[in-house]
Amino acid sequence: MTTTPQLDPDKAPSTTAYQTMQAGGSRFVRLRGSLQQLLAGVSLILIVAFFSFASPYFFTVNNLISILTAATVTGILALGTTFVIITGGIDLSIGTGMILCGVMAGVFLTYWGWPLWLGVIATILFGGLIGLVNGVNVSILGIPSFIATLAMMLVASGLSLVISGTKPIYFPDHPAFQSIMNLSIIPGIRFPLGVVIFIVAIVIAAIVLSKTVLGRYTFSIGSNRAATALSGVNVKRWEIIIYTMAGLFVGLAGVLSASRLSSAQPTGGMGLELLAIAAVVIGGTSLQGGKGSIVGTVIGSLIMAVLTNGLRIISVPQEWQNVVVGIVVLIAVYLDMLRRKRA
Repeated sequence: MTTTPQLDPDKAPSTTAYQTMQAGGSRFVRLRGSLQQLLAGVSLILIVAFFSFASPYFFTVNNLISILTAATVTGILALGTTFVIITGGIDLSIGTGMILCGVMAGVFLTYWGWPLWLGVIATILFGGLIGLVNGVNVSILGIPSFIATLAMMLVASGLSLVISGTKPIYFPDHPAFQSIMNLSIIPGIRFPLGVVIFIVAIVIAAIVLSKTVLGRYTFSIGSNRAATALSGVNVKRWEIIIYTMAGLFVGLAGVLSASRLSSAQPTGGMGLELLAIAAVVIGGTSLQGGKGSIVGTVIGSLIMAVLTNGLRIISVPQEWQNVVVGIVVLIAVYLDMLRRKRA
């Protein structure tokens, strides 16, 4: 007959000791995340220093503002997809979804004649609808996020062409629409309103991810989906909410993109999702889920914008720009794999 071994009370760790170990582990995770953000920040500084040395036209006020402007649309897309990637998912529809939202802005404002404020809100909510559909497909129907959002990418691309009649939609009755992105708010300096909107979006995303229940459940689902469900959390509902919120960022990016061009262009969008995902990964968010930050995503977005701008200024051909960006993405993913193995 076998006996069940008993735990020696004298050797068993106390509750206080266990809590201390947990707290130490949490501090270690936070410290490691801070170090990763620090490395990304140092990389950004080194890249800026390199291009500043390579060209006298890089480190100027106007060019730095151009970099921030270029980072705005991709950065807002990256903010939303950060939440999705932390859950362990992926969203490939954000690029063409943004284009479809821009087309819908043209429908609301030009075809239907809605007021500017109402058309902008409706466009952002339409982006949320795209995210809602993605969330239902992934969470309720159980379709892998890669396939579900790939299908939505194709659907959004086709609908953009169908709704617009394959032609750009302009905003003749809303001349103030282009001011949403392009209005300069600092006298004497071309500092566009779109960059301010980007900064506000960063603050909102950071607060939601770090200070709310939604943010905690986002990390929990990505770290261990099964354990989160067993703890009584309605994982499906929260996953739908996360995808819907990511869609709201897509709608906002659609408004800013159409405003910047002063028209809704029904073509394009494919490839933007890769730049946004690359920015998220470069910023330290793991593709396997459970880890990430808004600060890291912002740094990653700036790195992508600085690389594109700097390579263009030093006259690197477009095809080689793509090669450099691709190599950077590969390095970022490989470093993420190494971090996972060490963890």
